Amino acid sequence: MSDRIEIRLHDSLEAIAPEDWDACACPEVHPGGSIRPVDPFTTHRFLHALEVSGSVGKGTGWEPHYLTVHQDGQMIACAPLYAKGHSQGEYVFDHSWAHALEDAGGRYYPKLQIAVPFTPATGRRFLTRPGFEAKGLAALIQGAVQVGADNGLSSLHVTFCTEDEAIAGDKIGLIHRLGQQYHWEDNGYADFDGFLATLSSRKRKNIRKERATAQGFGGQIIALTGDALDDAHWDAFWHFYQDTGARKWGSPYLTREFFDQVHRTMADDILLVMAERDGVPIAGALNFIGRDTLYGRYWGAREHHPCLHFELCYYQAIDHALAMGLTRVEAGAQGDHKLARGYMPVPTHSLHWIADPGFRDAVSDFVTREAQAIGEDIEILTEMGPFKRSDQS
Repeated sequence: MSDRIEIRLHDSLEAIAPEDWDACACPEVHPGGSIRPVDPFTTHRFLHALEVSGSVGKGTGWEPHYLTVHQDGQMIACAPLYAKGHSQGEYVFDHSWAHALEDAGGRYYPKLQIAVPFTPATGRRFLTRPGFEAKGLAALIQGAVQVGADNGLSSLHVTFCTEDEAIAGDKIGLIHRLGQQYHWEDNGYADFDGFLATLSSRKRKNIRKERATAQGFGGQIIALTGDALDDAHWDAFWHFYQDTGARKWGSPYLTREFFDQVHRTMADDILLVMAERDGVPIAGALNFIGRDTLYGRYWGAREHHPCLHFELCYYQAIDHALAMGLTRVEAGAQGDHKLARGYMPVPTHSLHWIADPGFRDAVSDFVTREAQAIGEDIEILTEMGPFKRSDQS
């Protein structure tokens, strides 16, 4: 076997065979592996849905330049790489970095981003075939940094990578940045009541009250996956998503076609929880199903009902995770309100390459101080969590 490595850039996933990409992104679903991928978001079909739907591409600020690594005619690694014209849809905020560099006379955009667009979910970003982990990761980092340097770009950012990747990238010389999210974990609960039993009395009573309030909205809550999903459900959810997107981001990131694409290729990986009254959907929460984790992604409503957001996004997610044998719920970015509902603070990780040496030193100093503050916050928030003191670890 030759040690010669070839690194390629591709402006479209159409140029990469799905089986080659997924052999790196989700080798666990190949013959002899599990049915579901660990991470649905780095699969060829998810990233392809973003591309062919026009959610990423020219004019979106997310221009694909997928990175692949080849040895002896075989693709051994790949990464979802994008040229970014802004910092929207990332959830690891670097706006202050952009302002600082531009105030000093530099140019922050365009930059490079290895990420799953619009998806603040932790997962592998350096996707490698089994047996090529170290070689593939090193080649992908080298290739991405070289693309940035050759094109005079300010920076490369690898967001929501795994802790192992962050440690490896830090050893290579990238800047490791910590963030924070709230996740729910199954600590051996048989059902929702088993989870409630581990909470303090006050928190337990509050959650029961919220669930009763939400479920009294005058209709029913249904959960849909696979063949149970149809176009009418996506039409309804699209309106919910547009409303939320307009309020949060100014305009939605995803196109209507994206939902049609994932319906065609990922229906079994989707859990759509809807609140209906008289057969008319009034609110919904979209989740994606991983091998061990339920990922809450989007929520929206056409009517306001007290606590319905908590019910559809957090409590129903726990219910269904337990029913499906999943051990974790990731309910997206931010949200201190999740703490009282059993979602505990956890660190997230990103990696950063900065071209300018002086700016790189300033960013490195910033993330060092930021990491200390985040670590202290996680410790304090964990102590404030809703669990009985004897159940906290």
